This record gives sequence, structure tokens and C-alpha cells, in this order.
Amino acid sequence: MTAEHLLTGLRGEELAAAHLHALGWTILERNVSFRGGELDIVARDGNELVVVEVRTRAPGWMQSAEESVGPRKIRRLVRTGTKYMVSRRWDGPWRIDVVAVTLLADEDARIERFEDVTAGRDFS
Repeated sequence: MTAEHLLTGLRGEELAAAHLHALGWTILERNVSFRGGELDIVARDGNELVVVEVRTRAPGWMQSAEESVGPRKIRRLVRTGTKYMVSRRWDGPWRIDVVAVTLLADEDARIERFEDVTAGRDFS
């Protein structure tokens, strides 16, 4: 990865975390690594833990941020999220959301949240 690509991703994660915080969520952890995967953000939304995958795109990308999260990535998030819940002894409800951050030329960003991307489907 290039340094610019890493900076874009970091900016997107910062914007996503600020957006979730503004929604009243509690950010518990960021960039949690397990063998086989990483979780960008783990947050609490009410009584539910949320694994948040952040995808950031700069102007000019052909594929939108949310379109870049396919079934393979969702399977990895399910596996890694399950490892996280077991490691933290969490037995309550949890879900996986995607936050798509599109950086715009005028320094603003468009942030969209896609809630519960597994929606009961089996990605194992």
C-alpha cells in the first residue's frame, strides 16, 4: 500500500468514528487484529456491539466504497467478529455494519452507514 492510500484510509476511519460518536455510539476499540482478520472499529450501539468495517474512497474511483465489501470480506468479518466476541466473553447481540466514506474534492466527505450487512444470511 502506498503512503497516500494509508492516509486516505486513516482519514476515513477518523471520520467514521466521529460520525458514530455523533450518533451516540461508544467506540470501544479500533484496529483490533486477530489471526485471519482485522476489525476497523468495535462500538456499542445501545445494548448491541457493532463490528464496523470502514471503506474509504477518494474522488474518481470507479467502484463505490460500499460495493467493495463483497461476500468474501463479509465472511472474514463474521469469523473475526466471532473471535472478538468470544475473546471478550460477549454473549449479547452483535452485528456488522459498513460505513462508506467518500472523500470529496472540496474537503467534505459523504458518510453512509449500512446496518447489519449480514441481515440473517449465512456467510460461513
